Amino acid sequence: MSVDSQDIEGRLAELGIALPEPAAPVAAYVPAVEAGGLLHVSGQLPFVDGVLVKGRLGEDTEIGEGYDAARACGLMLLAQAKAALGSLDRVTRVVKLGAFVNSTPDFTDQPKVANGASELMAEVFGDAGKHARAAVGVPALPLGAAVEVDAIFAVASA
Repeated sequence: MSVDSQDIEGRLAELGIALPEPAAPVAAYVPAVEAGGLLHVSGQLPFVDGVLVKGRLGEDTEIGEGYDAARACGLMLLAQAKAALGSLDRVTRVVKLGAFVNSTPDFTDQPKVANGASELMAEVFGDAGKHARAAVGVPALPLGAAVEVDAIFAVASA
């Protein structure tokens, strides 16, 4: 499936997706930087209805909950991209996602968790949403979040 890059806002409406308000940075960084035709979006945490999804996969959080948390991170990535670009219609390709999963040392299903963000990008952008990715386990994340995801988007000039 391919989605016309000029119809992303319509695609979100068709999917029933409402983007959250972009979260403010929790430290000394900016949410996004556009340079050289790319938009680099800082790592986003999973907020659902304004509440941070916390937990550790393999301990107190199931794969399905982690998947949903990663999807919430993906929604926040889109919200940050829209805020930075003015419109998601400028996104021409999702280049790469980096997914960090708060998990126990023996948890090895980070890719299944990261699919929450990856599958969202394909839903929204079609073939242009298919991307390179890293999915890694980490012992802790900011504020106790279950997942954090960052992104690189290719963008058309304004």
